Amino acid sequence: MIRSAVPADVPVIHAMIRDLAEYEKALHEVRATEEHLREALFGERPAAYAHIAEDETGEAVGFALWFLNFSTWRGVHGVYLEDLYVRPEARGGGHGKALLRELARICVERGYERLEWSVLNWNTPSINFYKALGARPQDEWTVYRLTDEALAELGAR
Repeated sequence: MIRSAVPADVPVIHAMIRDLAEYEKALHEVRATEEHLREALFGERPAAYAHIAEDETGEAVGFALWFLNFSTWRGVHGVYLEDLYVRPEARGGGHGKALLRELARICVERGYERLEWSVLNWNTPSINFYKALGARPQDEWTVYRLTDEALAELGAR
């Protein structure tokens, strides 16, 4: 079952974000707290949205956290999937596909024309899963990012 996240889900979302970061060998980079997530998802001006995948007992076994982006070329919003995670013991049960199906449904229903995300180059199982769904890599683009000191330095000018 896939459902929209509610404030009571924040601790489990936070735990799964940490699990995902550990899987991606980047747990040391996680700075988000439960309060950050609560504010981003359910605060006065939500900046992101989340869906929860539950197993047959109602336990949360996965999540998708996403936000709206905008295509200047198409002139409409799209969805950027920031994180998709299914706990290892629940993988293969269709939860990841169900989460992506729900986001695709939202896109179609609202007239959004893109559903995008990034995947680490070494994450072959995820890449194969995405390709099996019909997703294609955008190899002609390279992601750039400013953080920490570089961001502060540029922003101070």
